[in-house]
Amino acid sequence: MNKKVLVLCGLFLTCWSSWAVAEELTVSAAASLTNAFTELKGNFEKTHPGVTVSTNFAASNPLLQQIREGAPADIFASADQETMDKAQEEKLIDPATRKDFANNSLVMIVPADSSMNISSVKDLQKAERIAVGNPESVPAGRYTRDSLTNAGLWETLQPRYIFGQSVRQVLDYVSRGEVDAGFVYGTDARQAGEKVRVVMKMEGHQPVLYPIAVVSASPHAKLAQEFVDFVLSPAGRTVLEKYGFDKPE
Repeated sequence: MNKKVLVLCGLFLTCWSSWAVAEELTVSAAASLTNAFTELKGNFEKTHPGVTVSTNFAASNPLLQQIREGAPADIFASADQETMDKAQEEKLIDPATRKDFANNSLVMIVPADSSMNISSVKDLQKAERIAVGNPESVPAGRYTRDSLTNAGLWETLQPRYIFGQSVRQVLDYVSRGEVDAGFVYGTDARQAGEKVRVVMKMEGHQPVLYPIAVVSASPHAKLAQEFVDFVLSPAGRTVLEKYGFDKPE
């Protein structure tokens, strides 16, 4: 065997070795985690050579439906306990890996140039168009429904709702001035910067507590657990706090 053939064989073996160890993780995460998890994905890849992390962001319920229907997913991060409870009941996640990793808040926002004066939740009746996540699929919408129900306003305001398919869609409606007010997480309002104005933090709903877990059907369970551990680590905590998420109590 001549030298050229030996070199080619060596290159082939090197490439084959790289392909053999390469792994890809798919993270399905709530839309409100888009910015934080995009940075976490990059940081995880840097510390895990040969690993590629693909992210899939949407409202929590549609993500659950995708997993239920067999879509590729190794890690599931929901914006509420209810959706993760369903995933656990249906044995779609490994319950031993389930951990709460972040807290958030629900806030009422208006376009930055809004002249509407809101000093209490009752003042929301001044608004003609109100953006709300669809409660059937968007956790932020359920938190909003509970909050406004406790304030005695949910039914009264029904004709004014513009339903969004994710909390980020609601944020876009308000940012573009297409509605008078909307309900998003505090972290989303923070990402919008000067485009929106937070008028109040909402009450009367369950705590906005985010759980994460390894998907039962994941072919990379060990690596998926490493990603979960990374999110829970001090390095992961730093990134989450950078984007406004609080540590679970």
